[in-house]
Amino acid sequence: MSGKEKSTKPGISPRMAAVGDKLRKIRVERGYSGYDFFAWENKLSPRQYLNMEQGKNFTMNSLIKVLDIHGIKLNEFFSDLD
Repeated sequence: MSGKEKSTKPGISPRMAAVGDKLRKIRVERGYSGYDFFAWENKLSPRQYLNMEQGKNFTMNSLIKVLDIHGIKLNEFFSDLD
């Protein structure tokens, strides 16, 4: 998805939406049905983590922390995202 394509989520860029969608997919694949339990179990703010899954503004530090929890390297995470 290029930066010029429109997101289906109002106010969210397509790239950020793709990052959020991928975080959600990884969480579900790891057996966490709800974002709140994942956040609680990993000592994350549930609201902040929900914002990440929704593709809302978040820091690289937050993303790296979540990827570390999952044991995923940055280059692996972004390998299939445009």
